[in-house]
Amino acid sequence: MDITNDSGRRVLVVGLGISGIATALRLRQVGWTPVIIEKAPTRRSGGYFIALFGAGRSAAQRLGVLEGLTNRTPHDGANFTIDRAGNRRIGLGYADLPGKPWMMLRGDIEQAGFDQLPPDLDIRYSTVPTRVQQDADGVDVTLNNTEDGTSVTERFDLVVGADGLRSTVRSLAFGPHTKFLRRLNYIVAAYQLRGPLSGVASDDGAILLEPNRSMWVFPFADHPPTVLLSYRTDNVDAEFSASPAARMRAAFGPQPPGRTLGEALDALESADELLFDSVEQVHMDRWHRGRVVLVGDSAWCVTLFAGMGASAGIAGADLLGTMLDRHPDNVGHALTEWERALRPYVEQYQQSGSKQRRFFVPANRRQIAIRKAMTVGLRMPVTSSLLRKLQKRAARLKELDIARA
Repeated sequence: MDITNDSGRRVLVVGLGISGIATALRLRQVGWTPVIIEKAPTRRSGGYFIALFGAGRSAAQRLGVLEGLTNRTPHDGANFTIDRAGNRRIGLGYADLPGKPWMMLRGDIEQAGFDQLPPDLDIRYSTVPTRVQQDADGVDVTLNNTEDGTSVTERFDLVVGADGLRSTVRSLAFGPHTKFLRRLNYIVAAYQLRGPLSGVASDDGAILLEPNRSMWVFPFADHPPTVLLSYRTDNVDAEFSASPAARMRAAFGPQPPGRTLGEALDALESADELLFDSVEQVHMDRWHRGRVVLVGDSAWCVTLFAGMGASAGIAGADLLGTMLDRHPDNVGHALTEWERALRPYVEQYQQSGSKQRRFFVPANRRQIAIRKAMTVGLRMPVTSSLLRKLQKRAARLKELDIARA
């Protein structure tokens, strides 16, 4: 990666996920020296399904990451709505959404970004921040190695929290999670399968919709599918009182699951890497305070239901580097301009995530019927053409503005 200037400024990036890697890449491009810390002992691999939309692809291209990515959307597959009895009809899948998202695994983007990091970049695993104290000129951060228990305090010119929904950086610099997390009252489980489910071909997607619960099977062209199980709950905390498998079986009971759903529930029991969590958004009046800034889920978390998490994380990191490059002598002004440019789009994505929960998990049979009618409408020649043009136009406008900010 070419570096046009070496400012000598150090930035601590907390989190080796998509947003953290993208931030380190972009800031390295504009002359900063990143240090990345990651609480896990090793880098993660694999992961659940994600979509990469236009804004994310444009930013990934500027970061040199896009060439390492492959759109795993099957070319010849179809998507079906199914029920427990084995009935199915043609339906709309995630790849049918406006903007033609690239379907892939979370680990695909992380690997492509990691491959672009320079070999001399300082990456420290099993390391977490325990104290953040800043002044006008820099930030002193105490770093704890969780393997050997040692601690060290280092000074940085900027700290970027890219450490996810329950960000440690956010709690240290902005306040407790309860101030910023907004629950949508849903629980999700996302994981990889080892092979196709019965009745679902390897290139086909499947969606089982029932009031307040759903199963989505996301197919890939060259990889086993992944599953997203979701259900609504009025008591989020109680859902963590038992194992994920037990909670999912209870949520999808008491009726017999049928063959396809039953296999998906069985696969959850032995999933190598499982996301089991509540669906929550992060709402903050400001994403930066002094020389500490949050990026990605740490700052805004649009949720899996919005589908823009990866794209917003990469685009946000890319734009952060642009603003720091434009205002090299005034970090505070750069962060203010970055947030001013990005916030309107993130707020739209959050609103979309809140609305689209009904697309993923209809609340009642009426909403299921409406979704079925929309599916039919989108497949009728005249209606389909009109609706798709309107939806694509809106999607393009939102994404192009971010790329040109």
